[in-house]
Amino acid sequence: MPVAMITGGSKGLGRALAGALAGEGWDLVLDARTAGVLEETARELRGRYGTRVVAVPGDVTDAAHRADLVAAAGSLGGLDLLVSNASVLGAEPLVRLDALPLEGLRRALETNVVAALGLVQEALPSLRASDVGVVVVSSDAAAEAYPTWGGYGASKAALDQLAAVLGEEEPGLRVWAVDPGDMATDLYAAAVPEDADAARPTPESVAPAFLRLVRERPASGRYAAPALLEGPAAGQGGGSR
Repeated sequence: MPVAMITGGSKGLGRALAGALAGEGWDLVLDARTAGVLEETARELRGRYGTRVVAVPGDVTDAAHRADLVAAAGSLGGLDLLVSNASVLGAEPLVRLDALPLEGLRRALETNVVAALGLVQEALPSLRASDVGVVVVSSDAAAEAYPTWGGYGASKAALDQLAAVLGEEEPGLRVWAVDPGDMATDLYAAAVPEDADAARPTPESVAPAFLRLVRERPASGRYAAPALLEGPAAGQGGGSR
């Protein structure tokens, strides 16, 4: 069975992607910081789909934890797909740049960019042996200027650039940066609590866009989930936060 690793895999989009891939027969390595929630997710996926799911709690900014994740994938036979989904906002709720704590910006960059690259570096030998690749979860805030989204958006813009360069440097891999669009998630609720009750797509409704990339394996690049869900061919372009 193919093996996928999903960071931030205990809830929200990460959990939805885990369920979608498990339903397609993938074995999984899941990461999250909260061990209890992560193990509950893994147990549910095992019971529902009969797939192998290894839960590895920890923080992706820790190099030893990243090594443990890749070792867990090795115990399942290797690694075919890496989904870099773990993210932090830098401030909760989001604030204007003139009030953004610099430590918060450092934390966002460390988690959303540095740790993502560190995990890619750790996993590259396994990924090069496969023909699927890497997915990084981007945001419309990486490409558009929204008030209060500056720190988070800057981290996602940096992640987009890393993904683009990785796609050039590793032509044997598919490297996709995916803007999932607006979703009803805890992350969005923490970012903009006053807007948390507005109707938004569920992560489960967005997950098929990611599955389409995995199935069709288009060229490396930046993709918007709404276009993938609507268009007859894998489309590129913008989306929303």
